[in-house]
Amino acid sequence: MAESKVTGIIKSLNALEDDLDSLNSKVGDMKKQLNLKAQNEIDTLLEKTREMATKEAEVIINASKEKATSESSRISQEGEAKLSEIQSTIDANFDEAVKHVVSTVLKA
Repeated sequence: MAESKVTGIIKSLNALEDDLDSLNSKVGDMKKQLNLKAQNEIDTLLEKTREMATKEAEVIINASKEKATSESSRISQEGEAKLSEIQSTIDANFDEAVKHVVSTVLKA
C-alpha cells in the first residue's frame, strides 16, 4: 500500500510538473503576443505622431510663407513709393540742375 501511495504522489507531482511546464510555455507565448501588440501600438502611435508633426509643420510653413509674401508686398510698395518720390524730386529739380551745370561749365 505504501508503494501505491508513493506512486500516486509521484504521478501527481509529475502531472503538476507537466502543468507548470505548460503554464510556463503559455506565459511565454502570452509575453510574446503582448510584446508584439505593444510594438504594433508603438508603431501606430509613431506614425500618427509623424503625421501630426508634418501637418503642424505645413501649417507653420504656410503661415510663414503668407507672412513673407505680405511683407515682401509691403516692402515692394514702399520701394515703389520711394522710387516715385525720388523720380518726382528729380523731375522737379531737373531744370534747375541743368542750369547749374551749364552755369558751372560756362564759368570754367
